[in-house]
Amino acid sequence: MDFATWCSYKYLNSGPGGVSGVFIHDKYSKRPDLPRFAGWWGNDEKTRFKMEKHFVPKEGAAGWQLSNAPVMNMAAHKASLEIFEKAGMKNLRKKSELLTAYLYWLLTNQLSPATSQLKIITPSTSADRGCQISLQTKKNGKKIFDKLTKAGVIADWREPDVIRVAPVPLYNTFEDVWNFARLLAS
Repeated sequence: MDFATWCSYKYLNSGPGGVSGVFIHDKYSKRPDLPRFAGWWGNDEKTRFKMEKHFVPKEGAAGWQLSNAPVMNMAAHKASLEIFEKAGMKNLRKKSELLTAYLYWLLTNQLSPATSQLKIITPSTSADRGCQISLQTKKNGKKIFDKLTKAGVIADWREPDVIRVAPVPLYNTFEDVWNFARLLAS
């Protein structure tokens, strides 16, 4: 992989508008000739505040930065990362796999007649699906999503017909998953 970018709004608890992360392969880290949307924060620190007319990019992904990071968003990131560090990523990943496996099991075994209007399109193997399950609706998907939202469930709607549910290991419980499955079945 040469380049990648990702958001932080969900998994780092920053909310919409939070800063993103970027990955730039090392083979590009010393290539100031590469086209980029150059921002002053990506300029080499030795010349950044001289405000000269030419751009001298920092090495690595830092050379693609546009501006300084917003203080309030970064404070939220710092607090979130401290919680993640305390909880331990291995522990969180293990609970994530268990939560989604439990939800998958409920949807496919215990509630299958009531959820016949849904198709799980997320991989069936816990290790392959991350922290969410995507449910493709056969009909009335937006109506189902709206009812879930009204009942207090925070999920994602993806046009044209997908409800994404993410039992987050840091603050969701197995009881939350059970309650969601019962609500969905109703």
